[in-house]
Amino acid sequence: QVQLVESGGGLVQAGDSLKLSCTTSGRTFSQYTVGWFRQAPGKERAFVAAISWKNVTIYSDSVKGRFAISRDNAKNAVYLQMNSLKPEDTAVFYCAARLLVNPSTDPRPYNYWGQGTQVTVSS
Repeated sequence: QVQLVESGGGLVQAGDSLKLSCTTSGRTFSQYTVGWFRQAPGKERAFVAAISWKNVTIYSDSVKGRFAISRDNAKNAVYLQMNSLKPEDTAVFYCAARLLVNPSTDPRPYNYWGQGTQVTVSS
């Protein structure tokens, strides 16, 4: 069983930056593809970014150029650096993982999920 823990959320102003972390214990992350998804109130869960076990990255159009996903396998961690935040980025952010797959924008292939971390961007 893989347990994922997100951290780094908070309340910031438009234009600020935040760095989210997704960590796991007891399992190596190096062979997992990890994705970040977000869910705003009243909306469906939406893809943000993903990084494969081969370090291939993909992004949603809404965050491309502002967000960057990276991983540190020595720390069993995947990060989401979020710059130039906008009020419409406000959501609960979730990380998800699956072993040895290509990165996907579809949440269904991911079989491990964290509990989420709240990101609120004020205008």
